[in-house]
Amino acid sequence: MITAILTEQPGILKSAALLPPRLALGSTMVFHGLSKLKKEGTEQHASFFEQMGFKPGKPWVLALGVTEVLSGVSAILGVATRLTALAVVATQAMAIAKVHGSKGFNNQEGGYEFNLALMGTALALLLRGPGGASLHSALERRVKRRELRHFKLLPRQRRISRLLDLLG
Repeated sequence: MITAILTEQPGILKSAALLPPRLALGSTMVFHGLSKLKKEGTEQHASFFEQMGFKPGKPWVLALGVTEVLSGVSAILGVATRLTALAVVATQAMAIAKVHGSKGFNNQEGGYEFNLALMGTALALLLRGPGGASLHSALERRVKRRELRHFKLLPRQRRISRLLDLLG
């Protein structure tokens, strides 16, 4: 029964295929970002950042926390997904370079295994975009309907379409 439903609806599966990776990446980023924005988390991370050479540590921690929360929310909603993916790749590459790389691959020994998984998910979203089940797709459908209704593409409407395509 389930197999029949899934094979009869390939469009639904295709449009929802990127929803699980977006939700997993987004919830992870929100969780880690919020932990840095809490008072005790900011203080704890600030001293660690200063040991790594990011001085003063507190502004760096706050910037990273805000970036992680915004990236997470963006990934969950499926808007500006490519920008989000770039932010995740950059932050995780820095985490590997400064903290986890020297500890090897194994996550249980402080290695970069988890960071690599986050980067892989982010790269998939960077290459493919958010998928059909996203706020981006809803906005894109609305813009395309408006363009078709007027038949003539105004320069402003073309810019909106290009911006949506770029942000994914």
